[in-house]
Amino acid sequence: MNISVIIPLLNEQESLPELTSWIEKVMSAHHFSYEVIFVDDGSSDNSWDTIQKLSKENNNLKGIRFLRNYGKSQALHAGFAKAQGDVIITMDADLQDSPDEIPELYKMITEGNYDLVSGWKKKRYDNTLTKNLPSKLFNAAARKTSGVQLNDFNCGLKAYKNIVIKNIEVFGEMHRYIPVLAKNAGFKKIGEKVVQHQARKYGESKFGMSRFVNGFLDLITIWFLGKFGKRPMHLFGLLGTIMFFIGFLFAFYLGVDKLFINTNGRLITERPQFYIALTTMIIGTQLFLAGFLGEIILRTKSNEERYKIQETI
Repeated sequence: MNISVIIPLLNEQESLPELTSWIEKVMSAHHFSYEVIFVDDGSSDNSWDTIQKLSKENNNLKGIRFLRNYGKSQALHAGFAKAQGDVIITMDADLQDSPDEIPELYKMITEGNYDLVSGWKKKRYDNTLTKNLPSKLFNAAARKTSGVQLNDFNCGLKAYKNIVIKNIEVFGEMHRYIPVLAKNAGFKKIGEKVVQHQARKYGESKFGMSRFVNGFLDLITIWFLGKFGKRPMHLFGLLGTIMFFIGFLFAFYLGVDKLFINTNGRLITERPQFYIALTTMIIGTQLFLAGFLGEIILRTKSNEERYKIQETI
């Protein structure tokens, strides 16, 4: 199979027939063998009924329905697990991503030998103050922190080699950072393509300003996981050792001073250096234990189920 198109969605019943027809037209024109996997992330409208109806009209359409809303990352994870195509395309269901971009994305993966190609919505039709400006700041911070030189981490339109999506773990709200996850997994050839962005035709955006705050917090998380996720002792153990050593030096100084220099001076407990020594040694011990416990958890963790699937087509 040439292409798997994975489309996570939440309350997008109006756009689904038009999007499906558009994808079908593009695939037929380029003679691609394909599948479209809709992942209904707990929609409260008739999105699932629409998917069922469309799947009866087109055998290439498949569906996964979550029991409730779990988030876009979990929806992509479920879609990735089911995808069979040589090239995986992800896109949003709101018609703001154009299926006409699929052939060129496919070509960049198969002929350009990219591991991953991310869309770049260079010209956007979103609100400048609430979306465009925060998005620019967020992308700049993501580039600086991750080292992945993309202009638009948030773009839902991306293409992947099958081997990439089978070897990365999308969790929490990390769907924004799939290119970073791919890089951390060892897939280095990451490209970018300017894609057409269209104004929303139906419904309302599901994202608010809070997603940018969450995005920055996730960025810190993924930076930590990328550097120390497999070796937490390297961070916490190092910090703990440094803190404990500083506290030990203060304690050693106080002991020498009291025993041999100022034997008749103030009590050790009356000196601020005593509390600095005590505090830093305690903090150092706690940091060291945090690293030790992190190593134990890492070696004993099991893959817990992060979402419940109610129904599949």
